[in-house]
Amino acid sequence: MRGAGWDGGDVEQRHEWPRLRLLVLQLLIVVSTVVSPFLIYGWFDGFGNNWLVRRPAVVDVDSLRMRGINLPEPTKLAKQLLIRNSLPPRNVDLFPSLGADRVIIVLYVHYRPSYLKLVVSALSAVHGINETLLIVSHDGFYEEMNAIVESIRFCQVKQIFAPWSPHLYTDEFPGASPGDCEDKEDAEKLSCTGNPDQYGNHRSVRIVSLKHHWWWMMNTVWDGLAETKRFDGHMMFIEEDHYVLPNVYRNIQMLVRLKQVRCPYCIAVNAAPLDVKSRGEGFGKLVAEKPGNVGYTFNRTVWERIHLQAKPFCMFDDYNWDITMWSSVYPTFGDALYTLRGPRSSAVHFGECGLHAGTHLAIFLNDGIENIDRVRNINPRWPLRKFRIKGYASGFRGWGGWGDMRDQHLCLCFSSMYAEPLDHS
Repeated sequence: MRGAGWDGGDVEQRHEWPRLRLLVLQLLIVVSTVVSPFLIYGWFDGFGNNWLVRRPAVVDVDSLRMRGINLPEPTKLAKQLLIRNSLPPRNVDLFPSLGADRVIIVLYVHYRPSYLKLVVSALSAVHGINETLLIVSHDGFYEEMNAIVESIRFCQVKQIFAPWSPHLYTDEFPGASPGDCEDKEDAEKLSCTGNPDQYGNHRSVRIVSLKHHWWWMMNTVWDGLAETKRFDGHMMFIEEDHYVLPNVYRNIQMLVRLKQVRCPYCIAVNAAPLDVKSRGEGFGKLVAEKPGNVGYTFNRTVWERIHLQAKPFCMFDDYNWDITMWSSVYPTFGDALYTLRGPRSSAVHFGECGLHAGTHLAIFLNDGIENIDRVRNINPRWPLRKFRIKGYASGFRGWGGWGDMRDQHLCLCFSSMYAEPLDHS
């Protein structure tokens, strides 16, 4: 029985529902038509995640092509990784705010799961790790590596995956393509594809991936991610075979504060000596020396100076990113080539040389971590000792491995993929 005030309005509302549903449907069609060119893939990303709305890729390959930046067509997996790169960091609910003086930590990895487990364990014990963002950059996609990073609960963590890693392309460039020249084959005689390096050797997918990953990662963390592209502070870079000690973050923060005052000709700070076998001198002095590869830390100003030398970096015939930097980029810095560090290492290189090879875990902490390495052990009043930098001889042309024009072109594309388009209005 209806109340006395009922006037039949609910009947009219029932007649309005079909029209309302039609209006909603039309609106969705309009929205999807406008938005869909900028989005790829559907409701699922292929990794078990489904979203209420579609996610944009960090790199819009089609738009870049219209601007003359011709990246290879991504594989299906590469497209999924592009979407994953746009996901927000994990553990924001556990660590909702970051330190104002944070140093972002970037860990770049290949495929050595046993190494990564040890490094993640070491990071979990670092004092102050909960105050910053950890970015893990993968050279391709390996489920075992992904699972290790997804287990992290001690800080905000974001994973990024190199979508043009040669490891994702099994029968086409940047991977090995059918008809590619191998070793010292003569391209003209055999009608194979490729340009040899200065020593007559053709590209090896296994070794070119190192330089590609490093350069893609640098461009991405500084210029491509929503979380960092406006970050002007410092980032510290470590690899999957760099064991960090509990005091590494506090020591790096101290060195960053001291750098401008105590070492104005320093472009970076380091967590370890240039000599990866050294644990440091142990004396009561700060050290200024040639930047090493373990825990090197610099800010956006330095990155922008590096990026200005993108063409020399990409054209230099050496598959090692660090040798390329010292031969083609750092010489443009003049005398400002030093890094600042303490007299004791806050990170240790424990892996074996040899690119991606091997998963044998070297044992290096036989006696455990000393108490002095568990706390900040840098005194800001220490005097500074400056070690002379020895560079490569004039005319050094690199160790090769980077002569293929396709690799050089891809590297240059990485340099431009996040550049803002010119406004011709």
